[in-house]
Amino acid sequence: MARQKLGWALAFCVVILKPLLTILTRRDWRDTDKVPSTGGCVLVANHISHVDPLTYAHFVYDSGRLPRYLAKAEVMDIPVLGAVLRSAGQIPVYRQSRTASEAFRAAVAAIEKGECVVVYPEGTISRDPNLWPMVGKTGAARIALSTGAPVVPTAQWGPQQLLAPYAKKPSLLPRKLIQVRVGDPVALDDLRDQPLTPTVLREASDRIMAAVTVLLAEARGEVAPLERFDPTAMHVPRTGNPNRGVKPSRRQLLRRNRGKGAG
Repeated sequence: MARQKLGWALAFCVVILKPLLTILTRRDWRDTDKVPSTGGCVLVANHISHVDPLTYAHFVYDSGRLPRYLAKAEVMDIPVLGAVLRSAGQIPVYRQSRTASEAFRAAVAAIEKGECVVVYPEGTISRDPNLWPMVGKTGAARIALSTGAPVVPTAQWGPQQLLAPYAKKPSLLPRKLIQVRVGDPVALDDLRDQPLTPTVLREASDRIMAAVTVLLAEARGEVAPLERFDPTAMHVPRTGNPNRGVKPSRRQLLRRNRGKGAG
């Protein structure tokens, strides 16, 4: 499979990070042939750890593509890291701001150039106590329906053992197994010619999150909840550490439940 040109920033990541992740983790990539080898596409994944963008990028690269992430803009302001990400063509997302639409336009432009855009539909690390996928935002659906690009669902499990949600210290030993499962493109053809109303976007987003949830249940060998966690309905903020500022009893409950779901 022909490789895209890396450029200095992505070449730096491949030379430095890929060997490091190979040493620190064990990998189980399933059905990587379902990742389109060429052409614009949207890869969607669940989000369970601050380290999973790195482990997921490892998967995408091993699948023959170069990832273009929609990444929160604050990361772009970190010295050195921000410069690398910008030079690698990653797309900043200014969450909850008037400039958020710029990320949508940049993602559409990347797909039209034949690139592989990675979107976390949840927009943040899952707030579900057991790290199941939450109700998704509609950004991935909007990008897919606006471009006609296939949406390939994936699920990852294991990065939360390497670095627990909002933890500062990783757990390196024993080596953690990082799983990624890939599914068939989400069926959206019946929605592509319809106006992008909130109803259509919500339907497309629900299908995307359902596909991701099925794959995650397979990876975990567990049954997913019947209803997806909704941060808005549960009055949990979508950004920042959800444990910060909550009552100690709730913090302890979240930690205990996450521990049970990390096996």
